[in-house]
Amino acid sequence: MCDKHQAAAAPAAEPARRRRIWDLPHTCHCPLVGVGLPLGVLRKIVAKAVGGKVLADDYEVHVGAVSECGSRNRLSEAVQKELERRYAVVIQRFRAARDAAALEALWQAAVASGDVPGPFWAGLSHPQCSTELQERMCRDLHMIQHQAGAATRADISRLQTLEQANGALERELARLQQRSTAWQAERHAEQEQHAAAVMQLRAQLVGRDSTLASLRQQLEDLHASIPGLGTRERLARQLSTTEQRVHELRAEAAAARAEAAALERQLAEARSALAALQPSPAMPAAATAATGGPAVAAGTTPQRITLHGLLAERVLCVGGRAGNVAGYRSVIEDAGAEFLHHDGGLEDNVARLESSMAAADLVICQTACISHSAYWRVKDFCKRHQKRCIFIDNPSVTTLQREILAQA
Repeated sequence: MCDKHQAAAAPAAEPARRRRIWDLPHTCHCPLVGVGLPLGVLRKIVAKAVGGKVLADDYEVHVGAVSECGSRNRLSEAVQKELERRYAVVIQRFRAARDAAALEALWQAAVASGDVPGPFWAGLSHPQCSTELQERMCRDLHMIQHQAGAATRADISRLQTLEQANGALERELARLQQRSTAWQAERHAEQEQHAAAVMQLRAQLVGRDSTLASLRQQLEDLHASIPGLGTRERLARQLSTTEQRVHELRAEAAAARAEAAALERQLAEARSALAALQPSPAMPAAATAATGGPAVAAGTTPQRITLHGLLAERVLCVGGRAGNVAGYRSVIEDAGAEFLHHDGGLEDNVARLESSMAAADLVICQTACISHSAYWRVKDFCKRHQKRCIFIDNPSVTTLQREILAQA
């Protein structure tokens, strides 16, 4: 019984030694070398083993390495060492397999993932790899190589198509780059032209300013060289203003003389009409005998200005020439109305203008001889209070009389 306990407590037997590449059958060497080692690495191993440069092509190097792996030699030991170094992690993972079933499961997982070089070497060199599993792994790798070849051919075809498309795109890109370069050159030339034009305009502007400053300086020098030039210019302006005023006064005097002549004619006509209306000497006596008292002379009832059927007893004249105020008064009083006058703010207080307009039945505004403030006051007051207003542009007496007759 103690022997049984001692046997159970004893450690498990060490697993069998992993197989070396020369321990494998020859049928495994070709796929193992072809898949497990890239050609560049294999060439370095062979060159190091033979001690010189390898002149053979890739196929001859592969065939020679496969042939040498059948036995233990310098080249096969180098291949063994490189496989162990390259796939150390995978080998460590495969150590967990305790039988052929576990090892096969690891291999199938590697095939499903597509990573087979490392698992292929770790599986073949595993001590639990059976002959059946070894043959199955070789068959699987053979089919994977066929599929990889087909995929490689498809990739090559796609690569050729992409290279053709890339070539067309490169040609199109070169053409577009050429157009872009030409366009940039044109824009650069235009920018240079614009910059040159701007510089030229700036130079012209500087030249113009310089010329203007020179002319101003010359003008100042000329003014300084002529004594009394400022006084002469001032006197010339005053003379021009005086001449213009004399011309206006002459025109006003001519208009006044014409108005006076017209008034004299109208006065003569009025006197003639009054003489025609005078009663005969027999008429007062007859009137006295009929009524027993003195007769009332015709025309003794006060007259009033009638505008469109409305009577105006008080007429306010705003503005006008000071010399024509007497003529305005004569025209208004001859028409039988009371005459009121406001000079429009020249001397009279403007604040009294509204009270004067309120007391009048009719307002006559002389627009040519009135201040702007008085004009707007008259227009606003008459509009607000529905006051009748006549606007006269010409401040002559004749024009006023003509407007009165036209409005009657």
